[in-house]
Amino acid sequence: MTSEVDVLIKRLHPDVPLPTRGHPGDAGLDLVTTEAAVLSPGQRALLPTGISIALPAGFVAFVVPRSGLAVRHGVSLVNSPGTVDAGYRGEIKVSMINHDPAESVEFQRWDRIAQLVIQQIPDVQLHEVDVLPGSDRSASGFGSTGRSTRKDTN
Repeated sequence: MTSEVDVLIKRLHPDVPLPTRGHPGDAGLDLVTTEAAVLSPGQRALLPTGISIALPAGFVAFVVPRSGLAVRHGVSLVNSPGTVDAGYRGEIKVSMINHDPAESVEFQRWDRIAQLVIQQIPDVQLHEVDVLPGSDRSASGFGSTGRSTRKDTN
């Protein structure tokens, strides 16, 4: 896996700060909004980041929520994670939602609203088969690892 990747970035707003990591070694690059917004309880908004990128082939960028916004304000992303494919050249926008049942949340221009995580994606070749090999989990559904498989003997 490549340790350093060149990603081209274009400012669509002259004053927008480029995405940066909060701390050395962090996976995500902080994205800001170029517009102020107020989200009432349950409200959604598409907030612009003022940047577009050109990823190299074989890479993808995921727009993911910021944990602090989730904990303090109940804010998340509607389509988390948002996917930025290598061929996309438009502005990265963030689809925010306020899950708090009572309080509005306010964003000012240049507030950090999400993180951009860039990952290498392998080239995948699908091979259709009539039967899949077995596994310990088999076809158990969502949440199956939290259910007890023992039968009640009482």
